[in-house]
Amino acid sequence: MSKQRNNAQAQKKSPHLKRFYYPLDTAIEKPFNWKQMLRLLYYIKPYAKTLLPGAIIAMFVSTMVRLLVPILIGKVVIDQAIANKDFTLLTYLVIGISLLYILNFIGNTLRIKWVNILGQKVIYDLRKSLFSHIQRLSHNFFDKRSAGSILVRILNDVNSLQELFTNGIINLLMDIVMLVGIVVILFAVSPQLALAVLVILPIMFFISIKLRRNIRRSWQDVRIQKSRLNSHLNESMQGIRITQSFSQEKENTEFFNGVNTDNYETERLAMKKSAYFGPFVEMSNAIGTVILISYGAHLILIGNIEIGTFVLFAFYLGMFWEPISRLGQIYNQLLVAMASSERIFEFLDEQPNVEEKKDAKEFQDMQGHIEFDRVQFSYDNNRVALHEISLEMKKGQTVALVGHTGSGKSTIANLISRFYDPTSGEVKVDGHNLRDMRLDSLRHNISVVLQDTFIFSGTIMENIRFGRPDATDEEVKDAAKVVGADDFIRRLNNGYETEVEERGNILSAGERQLLSFARALLANPRILILDEATASIDTETEMKIQKALKKLLAGRTAIMIAHRLSTIREADNIIVLEHGRILEQGNHDELMDKKGEYFELVKSQFQMLDAL
Repeated sequence: MSKQRNNAQAQKKSPHLKRFYYPLDTAIEKPFNWKQMLRLLYYIKPYAKTLLPGAIIAMFVSTMVRLLVPILIGKVVIDQAIANKDFTLLTYLVIGISLLYILNFIGNTLRIKWVNILGQKVIYDLRKSLFSHIQRLSHNFFDKRSAGSILVRILNDVNSLQELFTNGIINLLMDIVMLVGIVVILFAVSPQLALAVLVILPIMFFISIKLRRNIRRSWQDVRIQKSRLNSHLNESMQGIRITQSFSQEKENTEFFNGVNTDNYETERLAMKKSAYFGPFVEMSNAIGTVILISYGAHLILIGNIEIGTFVLFAFYLGMFWEPISRLGQIYNQLLVAMASSERIFEFLDEQPNVEEKKDAKEFQDMQGHIEFDRVQFSYDNNRVALHEISLEMKKGQTVALVGHTGSGKSTIANLISRFYDPTSGEVKVDGHNLRDMRLDSLRHNISVVLQDTFIFSGTIMENIRFGRPDATDEEVKDAAKVVGADDFIRRLNNGYETEVEERGNILSAGERQLLSFARALLANPRILILDEATASIDTETEMKIQKALKKLLAGRTAIMIAHRLSTIREADNIIVLEHGRILEQGNHDELMDKKGEYFELVKSQFQMLDAL
């Protein structure tokens, strides 16, 4: 209820801020099952012959020592050495018990060392596996999820498994061995007293079963709220300039307070429920101790047990509730891990919408001849983006796609790069259906330059080289010279070794665009896609690029998407689109003579320029 109340309050004050909610990030309703936990434990397999055996042996050594010492103290030290006043035996026992404690120290030290190394390696492998898998997923996956919610699963959800792998698994095994050993020893020494002090166990088991499902769902809610908090933070940081330009800092802070409160409340509730187990263990310990003192004293008085047995039971009873309490903590870790693993495996089970066939072929010396054969495509079931279009882009042609926003221009470019597959029909390159070809073979031959270019943290040199890591420094500089980026790069303090911040914030929009041109050209593609690529470049720079592109595009197929029609006058073929359909196509002069849609688009742009 608090979550709904806080969200409602935040939206009542700032209803437009509802954009920060991501409905896909919801609780995963699955029963707690050990098959999934075994799947998680599969990541230990690479270390099953190295670190794991050593940790288990060290655990068994320290556990056996702890089980043996109370027997020596109760049955030998008290009932024999002290009862018979045998000081020689007592001396040997003191030395022997001391050596056992040293052995216990060594075993614990090695166990802690090895399980921590094991846990860190498993977490490393799991995060690597998750990130690698997400890298291969289709654009459709990222269209429906915020960057923040994806980051939460790679970082927070994986991190929440760390305690389970570094301590939980080995501690679970150690505590089970300890409990079984104690129960066996107690019943072997005195079944009557053992039965009396352990009578509380069935009640504890019943309570833990009742709490299990409730606690697990609470930790799922924590993961969901952390995902939403991270999503909001990510979007807020990315959009800080827009927030400040519209003076929405106060409203944004109010909304953050609502999301932050939701996160606080869900984690507080989960911790509260998880903490219930501790008091029950303490109460059970108290009840067991009272039974031991009262019933144990009675058995001593009637001669059924000796004082050493009573002391032995006191030792083991204190040791018994310690692993019981730890098992409660481990169980909480298990519940947290289960909630996180469900979310991790949800991503790992996600399959790319664009699938690569097992027998997919490689492009051999791609020429760049593109065909669309009755292609229909929709991003969802409600809106068709392309209506059975057929078109041809010949090798070496420069083809321009024009039309109003939403006409299907970028969709055509996305299908050529095979970021999506058509709903029906075929997209072919050099006569090969793209569904039959290897994705990396296709994309190594395509370079894409977007209007909103992305610059990575690193040097200018590294950013240009991103599309072709094996390029030499001279090749990088030559590519920069071709697109006119060399001049501004050399004016920077460290030239090509200048470090750019996240998203290239130290560069202007035009400079970032020039770098993206150099990056694309260095890759030496057979197909070049320019999606509003010159929109952020001033007229003078654009003229330089147009001149350079005439040389660069020779022998390559180029697809240009532009709203500024002056940039596509020289295109070999101009395709005019409207609502996912081809209205007309031809070169500039042919379309102007037709006085159709293209003519009207050109006319309207010139009228706007005249008005200015």
